[in-house]
Amino acid sequence: MNLNISAYVVFVFLMVFIIVYVGRYFYTNGRVFIISLLKGNVSLADSINRLLLAGYYLLNIGYAFLKIKDWKKINTLEVWCSSLALNMGTLILILAFMHYGNMLAIYYLSKSNSITHKLF
Repeated sequence: MNLNISAYVVFVFLMVFIIVYVGRYFYTNGRVFIISLLKGNVSLADSINRLLLAGYYLLNIGYAFLKIKDWKKINTLEVWCSSLALNMGTLILILAFMHYGNMLAIYYLSKSNSITHKLF
């Protein structure tokens, strides 16, 4: 049996689950944070929050599927576990850096105070 196929299935299942879970968590709990950064502009905060969620899903699920093509041939269970851990860990680190980058960008946009005055 080819161990690559089982690694692909486990990887895709776990990563899509993690990406969707984290995305929904940040979407629901991050709304309050974005509203406070935008000084109470709820409609703009909701629009930004939905846009961030859509971009988050597209980028990360797409990257998870693209990451599969770079895997080497898996011959043993040890290589299977190592490969799965390395690829999942890399993607989880990318998720963390992307989240903090988005929050930093929103913070600087809210401090410039031009985003709320120019749009409304």
